[in-house]
Amino acid sequence: MIGAVAGVVALVGGVFTGVSTAASTTGAPTSGAYRIVNGASGLCLTVPGASGSDGVQLTVSACNGASNQTWTLAAQGSGVRLTAGNSGKCAGVTGASTSAGKAVQQETCTGATSQTWELTTSGANYQVVNANSDKCLNTKDNSTSSGALVQQNSCDSVATKQWTLQPAGSTGTPTSTPTSTPTSNPTPPSGWPSPNGSQAVTSTISVSGTVDGNLRRYYASSAMGDGGQSESQKPIFELANGATLKNVIIGSPGADGIHCLGSCTLQNVWWEDVGEDAATLLGSSSSQVMTIDGGGARSASDKVFQHNGPGTMVIRNFQVDNFGKLYRACGNCTNSYQRHVQMSNIVATYPGKALAGINTNWGDTARFSNITIKNDPNHKMIVCLKYKGVPKGSEPTEIGSGADGTNCLYSASDIHYQ
Repeated sequence: MIGAVAGVVALVGGVFTGVSTAASTTGAPTSGAYRIVNGASGLCLTVPGASGSDGVQLTVSACNGASNQTWTLAAQGSGVRLTAGNSGKCAGVTGASTSAGKAVQQETCTGATSQTWELTTSGANYQVVNANSDKCLNTKDNSTSSGALVQQNSCDSVATKQWTLQPAGSTGTPTSTPTSTPTSNPTPPSGWPSPNGSQAVTSTISVSGTVDGNLRRYYASSAMGDGGQSESQKPIFELANGATLKNVIIGSPGADGIHCLGSCTLQNVWWEDVGEDAATLLGSSSSQVMTIDGGGARSASDKVFQHNGPGTMVIRNFQVDNFGKLYRACGNCTNSYQRHVQMSNIVATYPGKALAGINTNWGDTARFSNITIKNDPNHKMIVCLKYKGVPKGSEPTEIGSGADGTNCLYSASDIHYQ
């Protein structure tokens, strides 16, 4: 875990500006509507039952894009107020208490300091600090369970006190082929789906807004690539900034999978035979977040997810087997960015070399929780593999592995073997 607080984020003239330090180059979000996502569980800050009443204690629950998980940020005092999208009420501390363990609830907005929150950069995330008590937004007993109550506690590096801010997505008009009735939200890893028909892709499908593939299988024609390791292959899907692709199966050949041009979401996407990469995060903003929620991948001779641009990749509720690395932060791209990955609720079946490969000399971080590794009695699979990143044209070198409290962030209790 990043031990030191790196800088305070302030909102000036309607736009957040981060205090730049050597410890953190994470870009600050802009004002507007956001999902506030817990760094340990991947669950969203929620008004339970979409209640409109004062005094309702906030919880965390599976992110679904509903208004009771949408929080509008606006300048207030030394920081911001957080206004619930469903009720128009503000997140505050019960009784304006300064004590640890007191409930964070929704209240009629008054502008009080107990309803004012300061966003403090912490690695790839933020600590959400109450201006009245100087205590951090947290879950009760550091719980990572859906429905866990939210309260304030003394600030430290515990993962449940880390939060990401993801722009609340809008549902745009699909511009690509797959359209149908949306299916249910993804569930934790439990098996592989059967395709609902197949379609050959002869040129890259551009996606904006939200596109639901209804679990149709898409595979590349020969002109797109053969699914090997050639870097000249084309992606089957290319997602615009803010796009969501859901309920899709990528068949064989998979070519270069999916390209994400900024913040994007892949929900319940499956790769039957990973091509060069399953998906790649491109873009150029340090605040961009690529979220892979649900789904799975298998037969990846090298990487599953490639991170070329800056920002954060979140991988949760995902299963993977027979692979090289589940995630790799590029170690020799044209631009040398700081990159971050968060993995939670992952089932990884051996053979597989590593869950994550990061470049510690560039300040990359990898955070893990609730990881299950199967069929690996000798614990050969590496959880976090460290590299020294190098300029384009050179080859990065492996320099170590294992939890260190700075770049590779996990404890023994986060990793389970079956």
